[in-house]
This record gives sequence, structure tokens and C-alpha cells, in this order.
Amino acid sequence: MSTERRAPLDRRRVADTALRLLNEVGLDGLTLRAIAKELDVKAPALYWHFKDKQALLDEMATEMYRRMLAGTPLDPADTWRELLRKTNHALRTSLLGYRDGAKVFSGSRFTGAVHAEQMEESLRLLTAAGFTLAQAVRAATTTYMFTLGFVIEQQGAEPLPGLRREGFDVDERARMLAAYPLTAAAGAEIFADYEQHYGEALDLVIAGIAAAYGIG
Repeated sequence: MSTERRAPLDRRRVADTALRLLNEVGLDGLTLRAIAKELDVKAPALYWHFKDKQALLDEMATEMYRRMLAGTPLDPADTWRELLRKTNHALRTSLLGYRDGAKVFSGSRFTGAVHAEQMEESLRLLTAAGFTLAQAVRAATTTYMFTLGFVIEQQGAEPLPGLRREGFDVDERARMLAAYPLTAAAGAEIFADYEQHYGEALDLVIAGIAAAYGIG
């Protein structure tokens, strides 16, 4: 009989295992049964910690955010534009680290107050720059939702960096749409060089916020 002691099962361990498995099977293949098998326990054991899959996704999103925070400390000297760029680039990088990461994050609810400190600092910096609280919230959530949507679209074409899904070959698309030259050429702008595309597009959103609220 083995005398090796297994690590106790808790929410953090289940979420860590689920995030590792996510890269292998994607969100559709991430079942409680598959996670239980990976942990070498019976599936009902997970229900002591999570009432359903959405509850687990909430914990996974919270852990993703926790890891992101550890790598992106805020600088009180940042301008509001730098703040929005820094936090959203960090969010995108974090989401891209997991297959279907943006889908896991979208609509999830944080299971604790892990987000509160950074949110408080962000809102403080934005209101100090001249935004009302309502405007600060709109600025933060608009850039956040843009980033989330951008990554969902990117991961729809590239589930993992460098892994392009069938049907998203830019050259093949251009040949199919040869009768529509501008549309054909646009494929290279839409489905290639996501890093540059995202950076430019985020700057457009931030410029729009500045223009709409008259804050330089």
C-alpha cells in the first residue's frame, strides 16, 4: 500500500489544475469529470468546493487575475493614459496565456476582493486626472471590454499563440476573395500581427475617451 500523502483538495488546487488542463482541452473539453481524473479523485468530490462549472470558472478567472496582478504593479506616477495602456496590455497578455482564456474570463465573477485594490487605485488616478467617477468607470470598463472582445476574436483564430485554426490562412483567404481586392488585402490587417493591431486599436479607444470627455 502506498504511504505517499496526497495534497489536500481545496479550491485553489482545483483551479490550478483546471487552468493547466484548459490549455490541453480548451473550454469545451474542460469538464468536472476531466478535472477530477487529473486530480485522481471522483467527480463528486469537486462539488464540495464548486456547485457547478460556472462556480469553477469564477475561481479560475480569479486566479488568472491574481497572477496578472503579481506581474503588473501600478505606478502612482503613471498618467491616466499610461494606466489604461498598462492594465489592458497586462490583461491581454494574461488571457493569451490560456487556451480560451478570454472566454473563461468573460462574464465570470471574482470570488473575493482580489480586484478591489487595483480598481481603487485606478479610479483614484482617473478621478485625480479630471474624470468624474462615472466617467472613470466608463473609461476603465470600455477599455476592459474592448480588450476582452479583441482577445476572444484573436483566440477564435489562434487558440494558442502560433497555433492558427483551420480556415484562417491569410493567403488562402486572399485567393478566395480575389474579386474583392480591398477586402482580400484587409485580411493581413485583421488576422495577422495581432500585437500591433491591438496596440493601435487600444490607442484609438483611449484617444476617443480623451476626446469625448475633454481630458488630455
